[in-house]
Parts: sequence; C-alpha cells; structure tokens
Amino acid sequence: MIRKNIQEELGRILSPGQIRYQEPMDRHCSFRTGGPADAMVFVRTRQELADVLRLLTSEGEEWFILGRGTNLLVGDGGYRGVIVTAVSSAGEEETAHRPGEDAPRQDDRPVRLDEVRVEKNMITAGAGATLHEVSLAAAEHGLAGMEFAAGIPGTVGGGLVMNAGAYGGEMKQVVRSVHLLSADIRERELGPEEMQFGYRTSLLRQISAVALSAQFELTPDDPVKIRQKIADLAAQRREKQPLEYPSAGSTFKRPEGYFAGKLIMDAGLRGYSVGGAQVSEKHCGFVINRGGALSAQIRALIEDVQERVFRNSGVMLEREVIYLGEF
Repeated sequence: MIRKNIQEELGRILSPGQIRYQEPMDRHCSFRTGGPADAMVFVRTRQELADVLRLLTSEGEEWFILGRGTNLLVGDGGYRGVIVTAVSSAGEEETAHRPGEDAPRQDDRPVRLDEVRVEKNMITAGAGATLHEVSLAAAEHGLAGMEFAAGIPGTVGGGLVMNAGAYGGEMKQVVRSVHLLSADIRERELGPEEMQFGYRTSLLRQISAVALSAQFELTPDDPVKIRQKIADLAAQRREKQPLEYPSAGSTFKRPEGYFAGKLIMDAGLRGYSVGGAQVSEKHCGFVINRGGALSAQIRALIEDVQERVFRNSGVMLEREVIYLGEF
C-alpha cells in the first residue's frame, strides 16, 4: 500500500491518467501473468521521471523501472512498490514524435521518453521508445545497423540494460552514447566503453541508474536492402520461434560453447509442462504460457529445466528472465 503522502505528491507531479493503483501486471508483461503492483505511474518526460524517482527515493519507497515487460516475470502476489514506466498508458493523449520523421531540435536530447529523432546518420531515441520503432526509423532513412532489433519487442532502455541482440547484431555495435539518470538524480552521459556492454549485460545491471536516451551511430545504405533484411529476419523468427504464445523470448542465456535449446532438448524436455507453462515444442529455448499459466508455474518450470539440464549435461543454464515481486 502506497502511503497517503506519496500518493498526494505523485498527484502533484503527474496527471490523474498517469497514475494507477493496484494495477494488474499481467497487462504489462509479455508472459501475461503477474499480480497487482501497489502503484504504476506512466512518465512522459525526463523531468517527470526525475521528479518521481526523487520523491520515491527520498521517501524510501520501493520502485522498479519497466519497459515493455518482455524479459520479466512478476509474481502472482504482485509487487509491493511503484512500477515506473515511460510506455504510454491506454487513453493517454499521444503527442510523441512519430518514428522516422525528422523532429525539430529544441534540445540535443529527447524531452519525451518515447521520442525518436533522426539526423544524418545518427538516431537519438528516448528510453521508452521501442527497439522496433528505432529499427523502422533507421530503415526509412536508409540507415543500416539496427535491422537485428526489428523483431525485439522491448524498449531502448531495456535493450541498454541487457545489451539486447539477435542474429549477429547487438546494442554495443551501434550505441554511440547513453544519457543516464544516476542514483542521486543527476544526469550523466556515458560512451559505449563506459557502458561495459557484455553478453546480455551492461553497466546498468550493476549500478543504480536509469537510462533516459541513447544515440545510435548507423551506416547509410540502400533502404530497399535494409527493409529486405528486416523482412528476412522476421521470416526466420516466425519459422523458428513460438510467437503465437505469450513468452519472454529466449528464457536462458547461451552457455559458452553450447546452445540452451539443444541442451534442453537433449534432456528430454521438449514440450515438458508445469500447469499452463510449457517448454515450447517449436523452440526448446522458450518457456511459453500455453494458457492460464501462473507465474509460480512458469518459475517452477524454469527452475526444473535448470536442474534437469544440469543433471544431464553438467551445464547450469542462466536465466535471461528477471523475477520481480511476490511469488
């Protein structure tokens, strides 16, 4: 339960449509599971984000930054604290810049957190913009390098935290700079080396800081060629991945020298299920919600897979999926 004084202060910072209490998290996570958060706030600008985090930090309130919820499993008991997101809420007035349009520059960084700006071979995107939006804006302007991100459903902010990647591309290859809000609510800018990008990790997994925006440096190329590559990668995803079911994408990191999906298949776990949670028959690296799964069942399945794969191969699979809240 959020204390009354915090509710009042949130009401001063944000409009009523930007604040929800007892918000079901199954609406905001790609597994389509999860109990209610005490509160969820939808910030639109850098200033709103800074004001909200300053309030919550000073009051000792728990908070969590949420993108599209595509790498997250929220417990059935929900989250005791405030979920903060830059993803627009349903019904909120949409004034964000459309991906692919050259925006007037009032500042060298986006004011809105879901904004995308293109200038020459550079794209600057707010942390709340989706990676898919950025990739389409790049294609529209004949800029190559973001094709790998076209099918990744998460946000720029989440992609920076995880060094998101697919099909040979990843964030560290294209990020020129990252604009952060540090733990003391001060803005900082870091270069790619300072971000310490690694396989599905970055500095943002190690420190208390929040991404505000990123600048991507891309390569001019033929728009037709770029769009074709995006289409080819989308076809590969449809063929190989269980996109018809709720999931968090690849459930496990790739172990060095192995493929997680093959280790799971070799352990005899293709199609293995716990309640409504199942190891995908189409791609064993995916745990899916076949319908009616609880977060507890998904977690139990993930942990069972880890144990059985370890017994069979001696390899301990590491989760990509983050656990949050009360299970």
